Amino acid sequence: MKVGFVSLGCSKNLVDTEICIGLFKKHNHEIITNPQEAEIILVNTCGFIEPAKEEAINTILEMANYKKTGNCKYLIVIGCLVKRYREELIKEIPEVDLWISLEEYDNLWLKIDKLLQNSEPQNDVFDYETRVLTTGKTTAYLKIAEGCSNFCTYCAIPMIRGKYISRPFEEIIKEAKKLAKDGIKEIIVIAQDTTKYGIDLYGKSRLAELLHELEKIPELKWIRFLYAYPESIDESLIKVVKESSKICHYFDIPIQHYSNNILKRMNRKTNGESIEKLIKKIRREIPDVILRTSLIVGFPGETKTEFNELYEFVKRIQFDKLGVFTYSKEDGTPAAKLPQQIHHMTKKSRRRQIMEMQKEISKTKLEEKIGHTYKALIENKTEDNKYYLARTYMDVPDMDGVCWIKNTKEVITGEFITCEIKEVSDYDFIAEINSGQISLRENFFLYPYN
Repeated sequence: MKVGFVSLGCSKNLVDTEICIGLFKKHNHEIITNPQEAEIILVNTCGFIEPAKEEAINTILEMANYKKTGNCKYLIVIGCLVKRYREELIKEIPEVDLWISLEEYDNLWLKIDKLLQNSEPQNDVFDYETRVLTTGKTTAYLKIAEGCSNFCTYCAIPMIRGKYISRPFEEIIKEAKKLAKDGIKEIIVIAQDTTKYGIDLYGKSRLAELLHELEKIPELKWIRFLYAYPESIDESLIKVVKESSKICHYFDIPIQHYSNNILKRMNRKTNGESIEKLIKKIRREIPDVILRTSLIVGFPGETKTEFNELYEFVKRIQFDKLGVFTYSKEDGTPAAKLPQQIHHMTKKSRRRQIMEMQKEISKTKLEEKIGHTYKALIENKTEDNKYYLARTYMDVPDMDGVCWIKNTKEVITGEFITCEIKEVSDYDFIAEINSGQISLRENFFLYPYN
C-alpha cells in the first residue's frame, strides 16, 4: 500500500518515525509524500506542552479528512500524545483506526498487520536497523538514550517517556559507522539530556568518551551534541570539544532560568552563579564557541524581580542563540499544582521582552562574522538556482539559521566548501564561495532518502 508519514515534535520523535518508515518499506509498502494519494497515513505525535498537543490534534483531524477526500483507508496515530491521552483521544477522534502508545512499539508491526487484516500477522523488531533517514543525504540524528530522570517540576517527559535509559555504547558506535558508510557526514547526538549518557549503564557519564570515539570514524566530518544540562558539563567534555577537529564548537545548554528561587522550584540541579561561571569558562577555553540556550518565563510564582534577574542575565551574557517558552501548565506535573500561576498575558509580555532584546543581540553577533571565512555544508539549492542553502558550524538544522551562498560556482550538494560572509538577514548569513582553504577545526511530509 501507499504510506505517508507526519512526524511532530522533537528530533528524538523523528528518529522513531524513521524507524516506522523503515518497517513499512521492509514489508514492501510504497513510501509517498502526497497525503492525497496515501492509503495509510501515520502520524507521530508530541504531547510535551499545550501548543504541541494542539498541533497534534489539528494534524490528526487534518489527516482524517483524507479518509473523505483522498485515498486514505487507514489512519494510524502513535507517540507521546497517545501515551498521555489515549482514552480521551479514542472517544473524541473515532476516525483514527489504530492508536499506538510508546510502550507498545515492540509490538507495533503486529498491530499494523492485524489492522491491515493480513492472513498471518507477524511482528517485527522496532529498532535502528530498519531506520530510513528523512534528514537528507548528509546529516542524521543519533539518539543515545530514551526518557529522562531529571524530574524538573514543569516537565512531563518522565511521565511520557519514562526514566533515562542509555543505549549501549557499542550499539551507538555501530549505528554511527553504518550511517557514515551510507554517506552521512554530520552526526547530531541527541537525548533528553546528553550529559547524563551512560550513568545508568556504566555508573558515570560517558558522553565525552562517546564523542571521542565518534571522531575516529573517517567518513564523519562534523559531530554535534544537543541538550547538555549545565550541571553535568565537566572538564572532560569541554576538553574533547576544544581539542577535536570534528566536534563543532557549539554548546546547546538549556538553563531555563537564572533566578535561584525559580531554579529551585523547577527542581533544577544548579544555580545562576554556577551557570554564569560555566558559560565564562567555556568561552575562555573555546573562544569561537557558539552558545545556545532555552528559557522558561512565567513559571508559577515568578516575580517581577526574578524575571528582571533573568532579563539582566541574558543582556549580560549575550547568547548567540536563544529560545524562550512561556510556562505551560501540564497535567500531572508538580508545577501544575503550585500556587501563584502567572496570567497568560504577563507570560507573553515577558517572553516578548527577552526575544526583542535577543533579536538585537543576535543581529550584532551575526554582523561580527561579516568578512570572515567559514567552512559550510551544502544542503540544497533554491528553485531559481540563485543560491545554495548551506550551514556553518554555527547552525543546527531546523533550530538555527542558514547560510545563503550565491551561486557563482558549481558545487555538489553534500560537500563542504569555504565561503565568505558578506551580509546578514534576520538570523541568516548571505555569503559567497571562497577559494581559500581553511581547516575544519578553525571554523566550523517527510521525504525518505534511502
